[in-house]
Amino acid sequence: MTILSKYVLQEFYKLFVFCEALFVFLFLMVDFLQKIDNFIEAKATKSAVLLYFLYKAPFIVVNMVPPAVLISVIILFMSMKKKNELTALRTSGLSLFSLFKTMMLGSLLIVAGMFLVSETVVPYTSSKGNRIWNVEVQKQDPGLFYGKEEIWYRGDNAIYWIRQFNPKERTMGNPAFYFFDGAFRVTKKIEGRRGVWQGDHWKIENGILQELKEDGQYAFARFEDYAVHIPETPETFMRGTRKPEEMSYWQLKDYAETVRQEGYNNAKYLVDMNIKLAFPFISLILLTIGIPLALRVKKGATPLAVSIGMAVCFLYILVLGLARSLGLGGVLPPLFAAWLANLLFLFLGLYMMIHMER
Repeated sequence: MTILSKYVLQEFYKLFVFCEALFVFLFLMVDFLQKIDNFIEAKATKSAVLLYFLYKAPFIVVNMVPPAVLISVIILFMSMKKKNELTALRTSGLSLFSLFKTMMLGSLLIVAGMFLVSETVVPYTSSKGNRIWNVEVQKQDPGLFYGKEEIWYRGDNAIYWIRQFNPKERTMGNPAFYFFDGAFRVTKKIEGRRGVWQGDHWKIENGILQELKEDGQYAFARFEDYAVHIPETPETFMRGTRKPEEMSYWQLKDYAETVRQEGYNNAKYLVDMNIKLAFPFISLILLTIGIPLALRVKKGATPLAVSIGMAVCFLYILVLGLARSLGLGGVLPPLFAAWLANLLFLFLGLYMMIHMER
């Protein structure tokens, strides 16, 4: 990498850090102003409010990377054009295509970091943040919690483990109910292949009943249907369904496969799984739009170029949301629905790059 390329890349990173910090700050401020009334009404503690926004920050950081990349490259090239630095770079033998390759390689580090944070940090912090919101603000039952895929619920002298829950059909996959006495000794255990809500009770299908007898021994019995009368309804467990940001790509993939094997529609999880993989690459694609855009806009019109760049970001979000809805509805295959927005903007960027070279 030449000294000139390093200089351009260094300036780009400076602008990126500034734009990223600015966008994250603005997003957090808007979110704070929107939700502070909810925290006040719920009488949440200051520490809960602080922790909520701290936990939410990594998710916002990841989502603000694409607009930060686009606006950074627009400002950089507009500034270089204003100072006639682009002309100087061309004179020194550095073509626009070489400059583009340098920017693309430099952005790969940002994309890699974005994906790494999205896979390792965001699932944990999002889960913690959502739990604070659900328990401290929405006043949902704190007994509800979940692991990587399953739902756990602590009831009154009972713990329920649900391998998979379908809120639409109000069914459970591989449920296990544990009932305890005052000494926290298991008095009854019910395991089944499937659980179905019957309006006032749960019907557990194809399972095993384990019950403590008076002599301290356990009796075992198999059953085809078993009625379980507990106070917990489907609405209780609906609150425990995990959001996409609370799972990594591999967790979503495993969960989607589990849902498919149990006979349920897994389109939602497949779409979100593929979006997790596709989203980081939009940062690279936006470079192909940002550079030609900055070169087309006349000198001194940086605010106009930035405004167009923000409009491009909003348009991408709109297209991605529409494609996701079509994927969830079965109109588009999950893979195509996740990558459609990227493909459309890639074609737009390549067209602008080719036209720029001409």
